[in-house]
Amino acid sequence: MATSISLLVVAQATLLSVVVIMFYRLLLAPLSRLPGPKLCAITRLPLIYYEFSGERREWIHNLHMRYGPVVRIAPDEVSFASREATREIYSSGGSGYDKTSYYSLFEHFDTPNIFSTLEKGRHAAVKRRFVERYNKTHIMRPEVSLVLQEHVETFIAICADSVGRSVDVYLLLHCYALDGVTGHMFYPCGLHSLTNSHDFELMKELTFPSLLKEQYLRYYLPALGRFLAEVTGYGRLRSDGVGCVRYVQETVRNATVATHTLLHKLRLYENEDPDLRLAASECMDHLVAGLDTTGDALCFLMYHISCPALQSCQDRLRAELLANPSVPVDNLPYLDALVKEGLRVYNPAPVSLPRHVPEGGRVIDGVWLPAGTIVSCQAHTLHRYDTRVFPEPDDFLPDRWLDPQGAIERNQLFFAFGAGGRGCIGKHLALFEMKTLLKEVYTNFCTRVAPDMNASMEMDDQIATVRPKDQKCLLIFDRVDEM
Repeated sequence: MATSISLLVVAQATLLSVVVIMFYRLLLAPLSRLPGPKLCAITRLPLIYYEFSGERREWIHNLHMRYGPVVRIAPDEVSFASREATREIYSSGGSGYDKTSYYSLFEHFDTPNIFSTLEKGRHAAVKRRFVERYNKTHIMRPEVSLVLQEHVETFIAICADSVGRSVDVYLLLHCYALDGVTGHMFYPCGLHSLTNSHDFELMKELTFPSLLKEQYLRYYLPALGRFLAEVTGYGRLRSDGVGCVRYVQETVRNATVATHTLLHKLRLYENEDPDLRLAASECMDHLVAGLDTTGDALCFLMYHISCPALQSCQDRLRAELLANPSVPVDNLPYLDALVKEGLRVYNPAPVSLPRHVPEGGRVIDGVWLPAGTIVSCQAHTLHRYDTRVFPEPDDFLPDRWLDPQGAIERNQLFFAFGAGGRGCIGKHLALFEMKTLLKEVYTNFCTRVAPDMNASMEMDDQIATVRPKDQKCLLIFDRVDEM
């Protein structure tokens, strides 16, 4: 009898506690005045559901379209969609706010890297070690740019051998991206997956797994996620693959590389990293990021300008390229506009970039938030929400980037590479890879969607990126001089 009464008291106390918490979160908490679904004010479960189902990006975007530029998406989390918010969250003080534990998912070999480092002071110290290797000046050095040019020539040769036939450019473009980033890091020991069957298998090992649920499991239940990964294999990361792990670790430890490479720079700090675990984690992070973003961005862009509705974009690009054969890629206005519009509409990293509000709280876009609140913006919404800046936001309109009127506002909302001191360190390399390949392809070829192309090119969300849903893109290359 006493036991039953005790259990009843515990149950009543628990229920009362839940009711009090719900009442506080809904009506009294500092975030209670913010717009958003009432259920999200009470519990994180709706957000978790959309994360595990791969719909977080679209769900948050739809919330902004319904509630406005500030939306409470969980009891302690707020999403923003304004220029003012991006400046405060990501650029205030140079590097904005500290990252959340979400970024710990991107450690490799149980070792942090620049992307997974949470505290901005530590991030700045790590970044200083090798940021010079990603500066535009360094990338344009002949010995650096020629490494990429070799892969461009290989890609063009494959296209020439495949004229008139259906080609899966999803595979080719990811090979190109992988070869480019590993060449930048490890030359002459980079991969050659465009021509080498062993390296091609490494590309597939890195590119094709879909581990969104496993990674979110590691985020919310890290101990369980790691246990399942070790015991059953469930929850293993893409970079846990045997082949790519062996390649990165052996290259970092033993390879002889050129002095202009990233690895050479990282080895200069071997006294602080005697076993080179930090260097290996850094290189694995750059490899995965460079493969996904460049490969998928090029795939989305080439597919869409190969569709009949956008062939005029391809024609205008070719006219510019043929009229300016010796002009550097950064001095070709329409090429630049095409790439920027591709990254705006089909951005390969369009998801939220969460940060913690610092001690003392902060005012973001006119809203005061207490310390510890998770805040974020996502490129997908920033590139669409303000139709005064981006009219017809879902349409592919490269000419918008050629109009001087509104250029400042457009560039302030362009979030393809993040913003501030913690924005994408590989921005200049990625743009150079994309523009260089597009210049050579569309100087020599016209592309069209293959008749047997029935794969979905819908954007499919992964943990930090998106990719074509069916991971297949069939195009046909026709020679310009035979048209």
